[in-house]
Amino acid sequence: FLNFGGTNMYKATQTHRLAELFTRGEIKAGDHILFTDAWHPGIINVKYMSELLNIPVVTHGLWHAGSYDPNDFLGRLVGDKPWIRHAEQAFIGAFDHNWLATAAHFDLMRKTYDIMHNPTFDRTGWPMEYTKSLIASRPWAEKENIIVFPHRIAPEKRLDLFQRLAKHPDLQHYQFCVAMEMNLSKKEYHELLQRARFAVSFADQETLGISMYESACAGACPIVPNRLSYTEMYHPMFKRADSVNEAAQAILQYEQQDMSLDIDQLVAKLHENFFSAKQLINTIKGYETK
Repeated sequence: FLNFGGTNMYKATQTHRLAELFTRGEIKAGDHILFTDAWHPGIINVKYMSELLNIPVVTHGLWHAGSYDPNDFLGRLVGDKPWIRHAEQAFIGAFDHNWLATAAHFDLMRKTYDIMHNPTFDRTGWPMEYTKSLIASRPWAEKENIIVFPHRIAPEKRLDLFQRLAKHPDLQHYQFCVAMEMNLSKKEYHELLQRARFAVSFADQETLGISMYESACAGACPIVPNRLSYTEMYHPMFKRADSVNEAAQAILQYEQQDMSLDIDQLVAKLHENFFSAKQLINTIKGYETK
């Protein structure tokens, strides 16, 4: 996951494809180009071609993280080196619209960059409307005693705390699964989430939280810490992972209940406010009326 060479090969392929479309005249003035990961050097190439070929396009970037987040791999491994700060500011300046998904991400990013009065910044849910129908929820009564760690294996996701949870003496009737260690296909991963009774996050870095949303869509009860993007996204009943013992107590309490309705209500809220790109789509439609 996140092979730092492979991801650049992929982004270079995307940029090459965009250059072909510009060269063949298939990209027209007024077209919108959306980068689902704003940390993409290809935005510079797009602006270069748009300006010099006189094909004005509208560019959008969805920000996930960057060096401004000390717990993200860029912040942790690269930090505040001048090259990366200049690069991110260039990306910000190149996008006509910079999109963030949560207030927590705004608060984090503005500690490094002056974005509060930058009119190119706005909030939108991510274009993931398909997720709720892609991962069918399994009823609570059909769940297995599985607790899943759905994150990538990285220091900021705190696998060490999940491993401590797995050793809790009152939870030995559960199978603890670290999804990334299981080498699953996407279909197998979704099936694991459908089987699981709980999904637990102890993350120190999260600007949205796609894997926990996927878990909830599958009917797994999410247990998350009361910090980061989780604070604004989750009902207090799910924010029970500020410590290993607190998470264990939540699991022991909720395993005795049918959590289906509470999870369904949570998914509906997350879908409406954080995983539907209505604001982004409405902005694009607004150009059509100008």
